[in-house]
Amino acid sequence: MTEEKQTFDVATVGNYTKDTIITAAGTLHADGGGVTYSAHAAHTLGRKVAAITRLSKDDFHVVRSLELAGITVFATPTTSSTLMRLDYPTDNPDERILTVAATAGSFTPEQVRAIDAKAFVISPSIRGEMPIETIQELRSKDTMISADAQGFIRIRRPDNRLEHVAWPEQEEVLALVDILKADVVEAEALTGEADMKLAAKALAAQGPREIVITHRDGIVVLADGQFFEAEFHAQSMLGRSGRGDTCVGSYVAARLECPPEEAILWSAATTSLKIEVPGPISRPYEDIVDLIEEKYKGAYSPS
Repeated sequence: MTEEKQTFDVATVGNYTKDTIITAAGTLHADGGGVTYSAHAAHTLGRKVAAITRLSKDDFHVVRSLELAGITVFATPTTSSTLMRLDYPTDNPDERILTVAATAGSFTPEQVRAIDAKAFVISPSIRGEMPIETIQELRSKDTMISADAQGFIRIRRPDNRLEHVAWPEQEEVLALVDILKADVVEAEALTGEADMKLAAKALAAQGPREIVITHRDGIVVLADGQFFEAEFHAQSMLGRSGRGDTCVGSYVAARLECPPEEAILWSAATTSLKIEVPGPISRPYEDIVDLIEEKYKGAYSPS
């Protein structure tokens, strides 16, 4: 990677994942990973976006796809891509069984050093992918940092199944980030609180100024002590995989200009359109605007 600084609005960081998605509708093979979903979401909202990722050379079609969309890619070839299996036993997108057969490894500080952005979206899949030293490198920049809880509380068991366990570096990492994203299951695992708002308050007390929690019906945001909520309005759940990554990518992209109470609407609308179809968001910006006008006018109010 060149040492000449390159600057973006949003830079997403995470391993590409080669996904096998199993639902009642059947089995689907897809190009996934938070880095992919969040990059497309931020780009759809008009941001200059970079994707920093690791993957096998056999999967570099993903790099070309991102570049064709207008996203700058910094890709490190690895022995294997991260191989993820997502099994949804019910219609509830918060209920899933995850297994990982192989990983693309960890990001080093050197892989992010030459890239500057107004915001970084850290989207790891499992613990170890984003070491604290790399987050500290990002914190040394003048930037907003968003992190996804899933990549810190998930570990891989000997049978390759992922499980949530205690996070030893939780307080240290949360003190370094501005926005923490979690789904309702992860939020409870981190705090012991089943109530989303109580969980959000407990997480905010550890450092992040904003907490974004996704659940099957929508999004809850805690920002500067105020809660904001928005529902999803999707015609189907066929594209449920990548919901949270799309949510945080669009939220961060909107937060560069909008306050939280408006950013949540952009996020909810973008995510609603994404979860109707497998793969990253592919709808035009105008469709997002139309959905906001139709469904979200007046949908937020300070708690």
